[in-house]
Amino acid sequence: MPITIGETPLTTAQVAAVARHGAPVTLSPAALDRMAATRAIIEALADDPVPHYGISTGFGALATTSIPPERRTDLQRALVRSHAASSGAEVETEVVRATVLLRLQTLATGRTGARPELAEQYAALLNAHITPIVGEYGSLGCSGDLAPLAHIALAAMGEGEVRDAAGARIPAAEALEAAGLAPLTLREKEGLALINGTDGMLGMLALALEDLTALIDTADLAAAMSIEALLGTDAVLADDLQVLRPHPGQARSAAAMRDFLAGSAIVASHRTDDCTRVQDAYSLRCAPQVHGAARDTLDFAATVAARELASAVDNPVVTPDGRVESNGNFHGAPVAYALDFVAIAVADLASMSERRTDRFLDVARNQGLPPFLAHDPGVDSGHMIAQYTQAGIVSELKRLAAPASVDSIPSSAMQEDHVSMGWAAGRKLRRAVDGLARVVAIELLTAARALDLRSAALGVAPAAATAAVVARLRADVPGPGPDRYLAPEIDAAHRLVVAGELFAAARAASATAPAAAPATAPTTAPTPLTTGAPR
Repeated sequence: MPITIGETPLTTAQVAAVARHGAPVTLSPAALDRMAATRAIIEALADDPVPHYGISTGFGALATTSIPPERRTDLQRALVRSHAASSGAEVETEVVRATVLLRLQTLATGRTGARPELAEQYAALLNAHITPIVGEYGSLGCSGDLAPLAHIALAAMGEGEVRDAAGARIPAAEALEAAGLAPLTLREKEGLALINGTDGMLGMLALALEDLTALIDTADLAAAMSIEALLGTDAVLADDLQVLRPHPGQARSAAAMRDFLAGSAIVASHRTDDCTRVQDAYSLRCAPQVHGAARDTLDFAATVAARELASAVDNPVVTPDGRVESNGNFHGAPVAYALDFVAIAVADLASMSERRTDRFLDVARNQGLPPFLAHDPGVDSGHMIAQYTQAGIVSELKRLAAPASVDSIPSSAMQEDHVSMGWAAGRKLRRAVDGLARVVAIELLTAARALDLRSAALGVAPAAATAAVVARLRADVPGPGPDRYLAPEIDAAHRLVVAGELFAAARAASATAPAAAPATAPTTAPTPLTTGAPR
């Protein structure tokens, strides 16, 4: 079903539907009417002897240069051509489509003064699956994502290169002709209307929010499996303990972990008076706190994204009362900060996941499991190097967590003397999200192997939810045994994480499992096995 542009602000789910899954779009009649009304204001100002920025003047540092009427079409065309100056690796199709979509949404507000034909062209590009080629480098995040948006505008003008619906790289003019579209000829103000926006960084934030919402759920599942297989206690997950520190994300993650562990005979096997473990390591005991903080960070970023999705970002803008006003709304700081903040949470989630994985491999900490979970330790290395892979990713995620938004390199002869670097923040967050998915996949792979070994050793079954995850993994990845070629197994687990299949298996099983007694905090602590203050 087509997604209508111009009635209400888009949601992140709708952005993902169009950008990632190819959902068609349509423009509301009201949006086209708004555009036509404000376009009339721009055309009236085009003949005004008083200069108006971007309508009868140059741009940026050339804002004081008056442009005669006969050169204004040349001005708009030159603006787009000169700003389409990106370089580097080709930006992913879904990011470019998200950028096209979000620029289309701003056009549809009627605040840019562009003709309805421009919005219709952008909608047609999306529906024909014509994707402009954009290089990774070129945006400073102010005045928005100039270079990426200029490449998109260039394609709408029939210049530059695109990917067609089959993924072939062809000249834009050929793609437009094949789709029955005529190249755009831009008029006053329209070049600015197409390139002044935060659409690229916002698109990357929207897609990351969609990915991470599911990925944090799966991280909760991985933590629960690790707690179970490492003979950790579920008492710390009790709801009354979460209420003492009422962060909503923490409560949600703790509740999810409780659900996944419900009915576990492995957990019940050591929930006895003779258990000598006072408390678990932080990577187990504090999982709800860290995962919950990541959830709350994501909620903050979602609030920023929702505000930006409801915005009309351009300069100048046509106000509802008909004024044409310069402004600074194109500055990417709000989105850039959110992108950087989320990257910090992603790095910390992955760091904790890697620590849980490492505990499985160390006989001093894994509660009786074989070294490295190896079949024949010494001959076999088990999951030793899988943890190395995690460690390498986590190290990179820490570097990617360094904020891009604290940097600024002045440009445009010091007219643009402070920039957001929001596009760079979005690029590194995308890499971070991919890394987190791989780290969590390795934890799940390792926890599943440990659960198989633990269940066999104790003669008791894991929770219904975690057993379902192991079963789903075993459809693609064999259980414990002599060393095998491990990379394909990591890739298989990663695919299942990204597709949401492991989380879905756990939820389906936990929904049908018999109700279990809720976890409760012990009223008295057993005597510790070792001396020293518990931490």
